[in-house]
Amino acid sequence: MNTSSANVTVVIQYRDSFSKAVAKNLIVVMIGISINYINAGLIHTFCKHQIFYMNPRYILFIHLVVNDMMQMTLSLFMFIISYTFYTINVSICCICILILIITTENTPLNLACMAMECYIAICFPLRHVQICTVKRTLMLIGLIWTTTMLSVLPDLFITLATVPLDFFHSRIFCRRINVFPSPIILEKRNITYILLLVVVWTTVFYTYFRILSTAQTASDDAKKARNTIVLHGFQLLLCMLAYVTPQLRDNLLQRFPQNSPDILFAYYIVEQILPRAISPIIYGVRDKTFRGYLKMHFSCWVRTSVS
Repeated sequence: MNTSSANVTVVIQYRDSFSKAVAKNLIVVMIGISINYINAGLIHTFCKHQIFYMNPRYILFIHLVVNDMMQMTLSLFMFIISYTFYTINVSICCICILILIITTENTPLNLACMAMECYIAICFPLRHVQICTVKRTLMLIGLIWTTTMLSVLPDLFITLATVPLDFFHSRIFCRRINVFPSPIILEKRNITYILLLVVVWTTVFYTYFRILSTAQTASDDAKKARNTIVLHGFQLLLCMLAYVTPQLRDNLLQRFPQNSPDILFAYYIVEQILPRAISPIIYGVRDKTFRGYLKMHFSCWVRTSVS
C-alpha cells in the first residue's frame, strides 16, 4: 500500500463519533464565519472611501484580506466535505487543492511586500510617493499571483504525466499528498518552501532592523511601523507552519492513527484559522484611520438594525 492510500485508510478507519464531529464542525464554521464577516466589513469600508483604494498600503492589505477570505471559505468547505462525504472526486479535489495552495503561498509574499512598503515609507519618506504608486502596487499583486501559480501548476502537470487518467475519475480523501502523490512533487515542494522561507524572512528581518534603527531617533510613526513589522513577523510565523509542519503531521498520523481526526483538526486550526485571524487586527484595529471608518460604519449598522 502506498503512502497516499495509507493516509486515506487511516483517516477513514478512525472517524469521530457523530457528536464529536458535529462539535468540531460547529467550532470551525462559527470561527470561519466570524473571521469572514469581519473581513467583509473591512472590504466594505475599503471600497466606500477613496482614501483607502488610492493608498498602496491599504491596497496590499485588502488584497491580503480578500486572499484570506478565499482561502478560509474554500478550506472551510473542504473541512465540512471531509466529514460529510469523506471522499470526493479527484478532479474536484485537485482544483480545490490548487486554489488552496496558491492562496496559502500568496500570504507570506504579500506580507513581505507590506513590510517593504513600511520600510520605504519610514526610511525614504520623500520618495515614497514616487516609488509606491497604485499602478506599481497592482503590478506587484499580479506578480505575486504569477509567482505562486508558476510554483504550483507543475504539480498538476507532473501528476498528469505520471498517473493514469482513470485516477482523476476516482474518489479519494482530499489531501495534497493524496491528489499529488509523486515523490518528485514532494522534492519540488520542499525546495520551493525553502526558497520562499529564505526570501520572505530575509525581507522581514532586513526591513525590521532598518526601521528599528530609524525608530530610535525618529518619530512615533517609525516606532509604530516597527511594531507593525513585528506583527507581520508573528503572522508570517503562523503562516510558515504550513511549510514546516507537514512532515510532523504525517509522522503523528503514522504513530497515532487512532487519533488521526484530532491531529488533522488541530493542524487545521493552527495552519488555516489562526493566521487569518490576525490580519483584521493589524490594520482593522491598530490603524487609526481604518479604525475610525470602521467605527462609523458599525455605528450606522447598529442604528439601522435598531430602527
